[in-house]
Amino acid sequence: MIPACVGDYRELARRRLPRLLFDYIDGGSYAEATLRRNVEDFEAAALRQRVLRDVSQVSLQTEVFGQTLAMPLALAPVGMAGMYARRGEVQAARAARAGGVPFTLSTMGVCDLDEVTAGVGAPPWFQLYMIKDRGYIEALLDQARDKACPVLMFTVDLPLPGARYRDMRSGLFGGSDPLAGVKRALDGLGHPAWLWDVQINGGPHTFGNLAAAIPEAKGVAEFWPWVLRNFDPSLTWKDIEWVRARWPGPLVVKGVLDPDDAREARRCGVDGIVVSNHGGRQLDGVLSGVAALPPIVDAVGDDLAVLMDGGVRSGLDVVKALALGAKACLIGRAWAWALGARGEAGVAHMLSLLRQEMLMAMSLTGCADVRAAGRELLAESR
Repeated sequence: MIPACVGDYRELARRRLPRLLFDYIDGGSYAEATLRRNVEDFEAAALRQRVLRDVSQVSLQTEVFGQTLAMPLALAPVGMAGMYARRGEVQAARAARAGGVPFTLSTMGVCDLDEVTAGVGAPPWFQLYMIKDRGYIEALLDQARDKACPVLMFTVDLPLPGARYRDMRSGLFGGSDPLAGVKRALDGLGHPAWLWDVQINGGPHTFGNLAAAIPEAKGVAEFWPWVLRNFDPSLTWKDIEWVRARWPGPLVVKGVLDPDDAREARRCGVDGIVVSNHGGRQLDGVLSGVAALPPIVDAVGDDLAVLMDGGVRSGLDVVKALALGAKACLIGRAWAWALGARGEAGVAHMLSLLRQEMLMAMSLTGCADVRAAGRELLAESR
C-alpha cells in the first residue's frame, strides 16, 4: 500500500509493529473519550471555502521562537520512539530537519541528546519532565544548554501517569501478570521485520537521557514502576520559575488547558505554551486541545506563542488550529506511526503529505500566507 494520508501510516504501523508498541502510541487513558474528542472536534470544525482569490503563491513559512519553519509544524516528544524503528529518534529527527521543521526529543527517548545531535548534525528541541532528583534535572538542563538546544519544552501534565488500559492488557509494563515477559517475547517474534530491524540490529536499548538515573531498569517492565516512584507530584509554578532561572533560551510549558494556567505561565516568564491534554493519555474527559485553544489565545494575546497538539491528523487540521490562534501545531502519533511503518522515509513522506494538505486548505480558504490565518477561515466566524 502506498500511503495517501496519516491514517494509512497508522494501518501500516499496526501491521508492522508488535501489538504492545502499537497500542502504546495508539491508545489513550481510561475509556479514551478525550482521545476520540481530540479527533472529533477537529472534524466538527468547518473551514470556510472562498474562491477567486489569488492563491498562485501560497506561503507556509512561519517563525516560532526565532526559528524559521518551512511550515507551522513541529514533531512532538514521543517516549520510546527508538523502539519503533532502528534508533528511531535519530531517523525522525533527520526527516524533520530535511522537511524544515523542528524535532522535539523526549526525556524518555531511547536515543539520548548526544546521539540525536550527532546523528542529525544539529541539536533538537528538548522536552523535560521533572523528577524528584533536582540535581539530575539540573544536569540535563546543563547538557541541553551546552548542546545549544533551540527550545526547552517542559511538560507539566504528568504528576501521575493516567491509567492506560491497552498497556495493562498488552503487558507492556509488566504489572502483576507473571506471563507478561512471555507475551512480549511472542509478540516480537510474530513481527520478524520489526524484530530484525529494531531488536537485533537496533540495540542497545536504554532510556537514553535517563539511563544514568535508572541503572536498575533493564527494560520496560521495570521502567513504569520507576516513573511512579520518581516523577514529582509536588511540582508547582515555583518549579517553572526554577527552570526559567536556569534556562536562558526559549522556554515552553506543555500541557496547558485552562486560561488561568496560561496567564500563570505568562507571569512566570515563559516564552510559549502548548495547549495539550497529552494526546488523551492523562485525564480522560477533559477538553480537546482544539476546543481549549481559543479561550487560551484570548487570555494571553500576543504575549506568548501558543502552540497546540492532540488530534492533528491532516494538514487541514493544522489550518483549522491556525485559524483558532495557534502559531503552530505539534504532531505526535502521526510521526510515530510513519516511523513505525517506514522509518525515516515514512516520516519524510508523511510531512510532505501534510504540506500538500495545508497548501490545498490555504488555497481554498483564500489565504495565501499562514501568518495571516485567522478565525475568518472558519465557517462559524460568519
